[in-house]
Amino acid sequence: MKRAILKRAGHLALGTVLVLGSVNLGGEVLAQTDLKLAHFLPTANGMHKDFMEPWARALEACSGGEVKVTIYPGGTQLGNPAKLYDAVRAGAVDIAHGLSGLPGGRFERTRIAELPFIFDNADEATRTIWALFPDYLEKEFPGVKILGIHAHNPGQVHTTEKQVKTADDLQGLRLRFPTAATKSMIEALGGNPVGLPPGAVYENAEKGVIDGAVFTWDAMAAFNLAEVMKYHLDANAYVTTFWFGMNEKTYEGLSDKVKSCVDAQSGEALISKFGDWWMEWDRTGYERVSTGEGHEIIELSAAERTRWAEQLEPMIDSFIKDLEAKGVDDASEIYAKMKAMADAQE
Repeated sequence: MKRAILKRAGHLALGTVLVLGSVNLGGEVLAQTDLKLAHFLPTANGMHKDFMEPWARALEACSGGEVKVTIYPGGTQLGNPAKLYDAVRAGAVDIAHGLSGLPGGRFERTRIAELPFIFDNADEATRTIWALFPDYLEKEFPGVKILGIHAHNPGQVHTTEKQVKTADDLQGLRLRFPTAATKSMIEALGGNPVGLPPGAVYENAEKGVIDGAVFTWDAMAAFNLAEVMKYHLDANAYVTTFWFGMNEKTYEGLSDKVKSCVDAQSGEALISKFGDWWMEWDRTGYERVSTGEGHEIIELSAAERTRWAEQLEPMIDSFIKDLEAKGVDDASEIYAKMKAMADAQE
């Protein structure tokens, strides 16, 4: 028994190590698989606290001690957002959670979902992306078994010193962007996009290097941005997409029991939770702003939203054509399906 387990474990990814510690009913000491899970967020973030930490502990419990999961969050050597996919694909880590926009140019089909004004909420976006995954998106993730793909609630425009109410107010503002689609959106509306990782936004806003950022309400609390962002346009303009996956060799090297544990809390069982999670995470950030001193919140009017949508049409057409020129020949089809599926869920 022990020899068989050790033989199986030898096929695991490089990031996996074995330690003694699990005991079966006969008293035999079994090898325990130590899995590394890496992500780019601080431990105070809801995705760490409510999603990945409980997911890891549930897997340990389900395995009956056969696996142990160690988490490496943002700020650690393994938490670089631009390197997470390569790390999990190579086996430097066994499980990872990352942004579809990093590194740029890799998950082109998936990030079509990040174009403006497709989705109304995280649940709608997540279910749509997951439904399209088998036929359209899975091929973008070689070497990694995707356990779930999700998106956040539509994001807002947050600024330090100037309240934004219309596209005219965006002219010349230096705004941090999270994705290629939001970069193009800011440019099309007259702003100046600035690329920064989430953890660098506070310092750059405080120093006046940027005038604001497009972000979710969640970020106002998770990254303490409510301290430096005092004006908020509730625009519900875009979503950002994330992936959660396991190295394929790691997965194949697990016992059937542990595989079933991974499967049971992934896929449909996992993606169905993100809608409620994001409502709670955004509520925390919104309350931090709405109850804080000196904050102003403006909702994008219906007329202005229509104006934005019309102004952004050429940018969206160009974005799709650019993807097609790069060889993503089904980009228009994917975009149309996303919009139709989102509309059907309203």
